[in-house]
Amino acid sequence: MIELIDQMNRTIRLEQTPKRIVSLVPSQTELLFHLGCDEQTVGITKFCIHPNEWFRNKARVGGTKNVNFEKIAALNPDLIIANKEENAKEDIDRLMDLYPVYMSDIFDVKDACQMILDVGQLVGKKTEANDMVSKVQSDFSNLPQLSGMVLYFIWSKPHMVVGPNTFIGHIIQRLGLTNLIADADIRYQEITPEEIAELNPDHILLSSEPFPFKEEHCAEFQKFTNAQFHLVDGELFSWYGSRMLEMKPYFDQLKNKFPT
Repeated sequence: MIELIDQMNRTIRLEQTPKRIVSLVPSQTELLFHLGCDEQTVGITKFCIHPNEWFRNKARVGGTKNVNFEKIAALNPDLIIANKEENAKEDIDRLMDLYPVYMSDIFDVKDACQMILDVGQLVGKKTEANDMVSKVQSDFSNLPQLSGMVLYFIWSKPHMVVGPNTFIGHIIQRLGLTNLIADADIRYQEITPEEIAELNPDHILLSSEPFPFKEEHCAEFQKFTNAQFHLVDGELFSWYGSRMLEMKPYFDQLKNKFPT
């Protein structure tokens, strides 16, 4: 018997190590790969693009917000991996009536590390998970420290920025940057050109996801701000899981673009 309390304070009980896992969260799908769960993982979403071989070959069960219940039923999972923010509550409530579902709810690196340990315990990869968490904790104790006031954009038309009470907001803070969206009740906020000009950021971070900002988008912002623009890898700001192992090298390089 495997038993633990997930990040929604729900008790998960499994009779044995799961052999048919469905993951509904892209970053946690990638985590399962790096934990060595290739044979165990039978279903992923259409947004689970890493690793590429899984994206090409694993059964897809719809999107993160609109899962295909018939496809999940056909896979007969003995564990589903989900997340409070990524997945739709009504979908998860329905799945919980049918299958064991592990729910993550992640705001910071501590939460992410606990999720890795939880998943490792559930899937029979405790040693691998412990080793991964040790490396992540070591990396995050030595992150480069940047400086400046920033806005982090995730969407265009309407422009949307990230608030502090998010994993991305936590990463921004850990890097020593000041997020100009300071209201803790705001997770993601629409913002106008006039508001951007009033906030007067030193740096604007344009994420590669969920909206794929490109160089041409910088020109739009230059009409109303003198901020420096940075196209950043959204996965390396937001993918809580094994992708965190790549964050420190990326941020070490990013530091070169921020004046001291």
